[in-house]
Amino acid sequence: QVQLVESGGGLVQAGGSLRLSCVASGSIFSINAMGWYRQAPGKQRELVAAITRVGDTNYADSVKGRFTISRDNAKNTVYLQMNSLKPEDTAVYYCNAKVGLLRSVVIDYWGQGTQVIVSS
Repeated sequence: QVQLVESGGGLVQAGGSLRLSCVASGSIFSINAMGWYRQAPGKQRELVAAITRVGDTNYADSVKGRFTISRDNAKNTVYLQMNSLKPEDTAVYYCNAKVGLLRSVVIDYWGQGTQVIVSS
């Protein structure tokens, strides 16, 4: 089992910055990758950024150049630095961990979510 706890959300003005944190606990060595997803009202949950155990990263096109995902292995923590925030970034942000059970089976664990609101 993997437990994920997010923090760092809040209210900021457009152009501002926030840093989200996600602390993982449990069977952390079984995690293949971690990432951040977001879900705005009336929209589907979408991938924002992800990072693998070896440090490879990928981002949604909408956040490239503005958001940075990073990790601190000593703290079992993944961060999402969000700069140049836009109102369309407003959403609940969820930490995600992908755990491989078998060669072709991966399950997802989710944090409770942290609200990000970007005002105009």
